[in-house]
Amino acid sequence: MKQVITQTLADKAWARWTALILIASMMFFAYMFVDVMSPLKSLLEEKLHWDSATFGTYAASEYFLNVFVFFLIFAGIILDKMGIRFTGILSASLMVIGACIKLVGVSEWFETTQLCIWLDSWWTSFPGSAKMASLGFMIFGCGAEMAGTTVSKAIAKWFEGKEMALAMGVEMSIARLGVFAVMWISPLFSNMFDQSIVAPVAFCTALLLIGLISYIVFTFMDTRLDHQLKAAGNKSEGAGSDEEFHISDLGKILSSKMFWLVALLCVLYYSGIFPFQRYAPNYVQETLNVSAETASRLFSVFPILAMVLTPFLGAFLDYKGKGATMLIIGAVIMTCCHLGFAFLLPAVPQVWLAVTLILVLGVSFSLVPAALWPSVPKIIDANILGSAYCLIFWIQNIGLCLVPLLIGETLDATGGYRVPMMIFASFGVLAIIFGIWLKVLNNRHHYGLESPNVKKADASVLAAEAEAAEE
Repeated sequence: MKQVITQTLADKAWARWTALILIASMMFFAYMFVDVMSPLKSLLEEKLHWDSATFGTYAASEYFLNVFVFFLIFAGIILDKMGIRFTGILSASLMVIGACIKLVGVSEWFETTQLCIWLDSWWTSFPGSAKMASLGFMIFGCGAEMAGTTVSKAIAKWFEGKEMALAMGVEMSIARLGVFAVMWISPLFSNMFDQSIVAPVAFCTALLLIGLISYIVFTFMDTRLDHQLKAAGNKSEGAGSDEEFHISDLGKILSSKMFWLVALLCVLYYSGIFPFQRYAPNYVQETLNVSAETASRLFSVFPILAMVLTPFLGAFLDYKGKGATMLIIGAVIMTCCHLGFAFLLPAVPQVWLAVTLILVLGVSFSLVPAALWPSVPKIIDANILGSAYCLIFWIQNIGLCLVPLLIGETLDATGGYRVPMMIFASFGVLAIIFGIWLKVLNNRHHYGLESPNVKKADASVLAAEAEAAEE
């Protein structure tokens, strides 16, 4: 009797990696848009009269609806109820809509409109242009954070039992390439159009539309995969199994000590990275006494080592493990780099030292995310994985919302970057403590955080495949 072995799209390397490229391109353009204004901080002060506190409030607005309106919680429920196709298209659409509103807000003609004049009339310390840009950034942030959780669940689905950490590492590398690209493109487009703020924002908005189209193409592939899974008798999105998500399942997540350790480590680590990115070009500009364009290009090296190392670290995790250990090492490196920014670089304001510190910080940015996100499926059931990711992102967003406000106010109060950099370093110290705690619990209860991701094929399955190949 012949044994029929069904191969789905996810089993074909070319198909699952094509799917990855399609969804990663959406995140690439999203990362570009997130930091498109970072190299323009000085220009915003000159043309739109934003001070550091205003810029910090604008940066924090990306996470406002996610945190205080609990949008990310709803996003997790939507993701687990509606699936990665619907949620991905929704998130990409929100990013495009928010980007368009932000584009209007930073345009010079908007300042002359009655709407801007009205916006200027209340909360007068915050310019009308900043209010409009922040509104758009809020909506964009809802889409961006929803997209991040959707992409994580999509990769977990397409690479289950395969190169999951490598795939997540490649996706993160592609996304971080957006940070490198925008640090060059943003000042370049601004200079091409006579110190324009609108030009780089408009360009990145158009790229977000391309990202939406890319994800729509992916949904056709994912639909076919679900049909194949259903035909093979496996569960698929929309199949309506007994493991369907229920609201009460949120309690399972929130009652998990491992979940809270991962979530707290996440918020502490990323609070020392993403808010830092918003201020880093201006920090380099002031510390080294260089132009805004030069400072932006110097900081553009930040994701380079992360882009190169993350896929290799993902592959290492897939085949060797040691995820919890990598989390601790990454947090240690981040702490040392921020202390270097606080004390060493101001004492020795040399380009080579700045580049070295930025590159080494990029190593940390490859270690922690590469180990963090593939660890979540090991501690959370698959049917509530989307909600778990969204809850982690929600907790992370609390930090990402409040920290830019804290840094902006501190910067205005102290007039320098030493104290802000010490604040960033303190997040790293706390992340180290939670990382050690996580490793201790993993060693005690065997969650598999230190174990490889790739499952070794059962000998009987290998024999059956060999027999089928011969026939």
